[in-house]
Amino acid sequence: MIKVYVMATCPDCTQVKAEAANDPRFELIDLGEHVKHLKAFLALRDTHPAFDKVKARGNIGLPCFVMEDGSIDFSWQRVKQRMEWTAWTPTKEASIPTDKTQAASSETPDMSTGASCSLDGKGC
Repeated sequence: MIKVYVMATCPDCTQVKAEAANDPRFELIDLGEHVKHLKAFLALRDTHPAFDKVKARGNIGLPCFVMEDGSIDFSWQRVKQRMEWTAWTPTKEASIPTDKTQAASSETPDMSTGASCSLDGKGC
């Protein structure tokens, strides 16, 4: 399973969340949902060399894809190519949210204010 670190307020994460939602090949981890997710991401970001260039540009590194082999990528397009990705079509049972939290997490946040994840305000 591919771990995908995202944030609801990250404009670069919106497409990833929409396309990977309910797909069993991905574990979507929203950093804003619990501090334990943020701590895990920061530990990864502080120690993995894949983040060196990201940090040098003043970016956060979201979305972040931790592949099953431990490699890290920041491009949804590259991840899809690497997987020879096709959209996952859920069964009727799998597509029905089981609780209010799951249903609410599938909503797309309003990005009309020009939100940005980068420290310099130019992107994620």
